[in-house]
Amino acid sequence: MKVQNHPAATKAVDLAARSWFIVAVIGQMIFACYVLMLYWKSAALGDFEKWNAASSHFYVKGDLLGNTIFGLHVALAAIITILAPMQLIPQVRSYAPGFHRISGRIYIFSAFLISLAGLYLSWIKGSVGGLEGSVVITMNAVIIMICAFFAVKNAIRRNIASHNQWAVHLFLAMSGVWLFRVFLMLWIMAWQAPVGFDPETFTGPFLNFLGFMVYVFPQAIVAFYFLAKKSEVASTKWAFSGLIFLITMGTAQGIVAATMGLWVPRM
Repeated sequence: MKVQNHPAATKAVDLAARSWFIVAVIGQMIFACYVLMLYWKSAALGDFEKWNAASSHFYVKGDLLGNTIFGLHVALAAIITILAPMQLIPQVRSYAPGFHRISGRIYIFSAFLISLAGLYLSWIKGSVGGLEGSVVITMNAVIIMICAFFAVKNAIRRNIASHNQWAVHLFLAMSGVWLFRVFLMLWIMAWQAPVGFDPETFTGPFLNFLGFMVYVFPQAIVAFYFLAKKSEVASTKWAFSGLIFLITMGTAQGIVAATMGLWVPRM
């Protein structure tokens, strides 16, 4: 049954999306601080060995090209993490359009660069998780570049509605690495152990599943979000809102777990 007027359901969709966005931004700012403190600070102090706090092969003595590309990769990660939310805040677009355009160009350019750097690091320097890890990272890089391409294409054509939609797709694609850490730590917190994967080799069926979920599933959620907004069926809106509230609670718990168990100890 179609319903023409359903303000409560429409408000629920907006509230659910905003709630997740706020929680995500808080978590991503914590992640940005982690990147700045672990990688940028250690680089400024010349303590490049500290880059290997998360993995033993991030810094390799004598590998100038590989180390430079990894340094670029993490530098872009911090920049992108800080700029990304600003691209989606309506007030920024309305009251500071010049800033939105300039930061948007930096953001899109960085999206392509970080994807290419990620591909190099995965296939040339070697990825954490072996072949499966490289495949998952490649999938994320391809999704990022596709979303960035269509965001730019629609911006050039002044198709603002489509541009905004692809910008949301891009935000979720660029958040994939962060989401992976958040939900990995949520999983470990729930089981109180590394279930479904080997923590030494960082391989296992759960990691393959998680890679798919944080890189592909969010794209489906974005599509569902725009469908729910346009839908005239109240139940569709309520179903989406409920799903997002559940994801928001999981995201918040994962952020706490990642902050206390992963990021703060390495800062």
